[in-house]
Amino acid sequence: MRLAIDHTTHYVFSGPVSRGLQRLRLMPKTSSGQRVIEWNMHFEGALRQVEYEDPNSNHVTLISFDPGVTEVTIRCEGIVDTNDENGIIGRHSGFMPMWQFLEQTDLTRAGPRTRSLLAALGNETNTLATLHALSAHIRERVEYAAGHTDSATTAEGVLLAGRGVCQDHAHVFIGAARALGFPARYVSGYLMMNDRVDQDAGHAWAEAFVEGLGWVGFDISNGISPDARYVRVATGRDYRDAAPVTGIRYGARDESMHVKLAVQQQRVEQ
Repeated sequence: MRLAIDHTTHYVFSGPVSRGLQRLRLMPKTSSGQRVIEWNMHFEGALRQVEYEDPNSNHVTLISFDPGVTEVTIRCEGIVDTNDENGIIGRHSGFMPMWQFLEQTDLTRAGPRTRSLLAALGNETNTLATLHALSAHIRERVEYAAGHTDSATTAEGVLLAGRGVCQDHAHVFIGAARALGFPARYVSGYLMMNDRVDQDAGHAWAEAFVEGLGWVGFDISNGISPDARYVRVATGRDYRDAAPVTGIRYGARDESMHVKLAVQQQRVEQ
């Protein structure tokens, strides 16, 4: 499947920004099941400074704001070819050792609510069956609903609220999988919706390492393993490692942000 992606993030600041830097993880990876055909990034009110790969093999672009700017626009557009690999990414790559994905972070740390979640699981002896059962159980316990959590909400906080979005589902899964002894990581990316082209935000899911298969994806929010509609962009121990945009600025107290995203299938000329 060939997917065309057009992703724009527009910031408006309450006053002039004297200095600002942003770290962007917005370029998809060429990996198992996907190949980046074309990818372009355009900036208004900012300048590209450097590009590099981080320890998770994510492509990172560092940009600086123009002095005194009051608006910044970041636009990414490109084409990615994808295949359905049943969610299997395969072997581990990157500079992060596998043990890092067994270590809990502040966002994933397992507490009493995670342990209660695990206690309710069946006695599956097959690793893949256990992980699919965990995904389904989280989906039952945590209703998909926006506006109840934010990027700082922990897995335990999500289970307490009983509501959350794809990022929250991923953190609960990662924390629980690590508590069971399975390496797990966070994935940020794009998903082509079946019922619409325009979206308000990107998507997130999780991956766990299964002996004999390697990394395998689990989209808890949709109850499936990623297929050809998914595009992986960045991975990490949790959201903070794979966040599409992080940064710092000086000079303006407040900001508003508007995201415009379109993901659609493109016909391949034979």
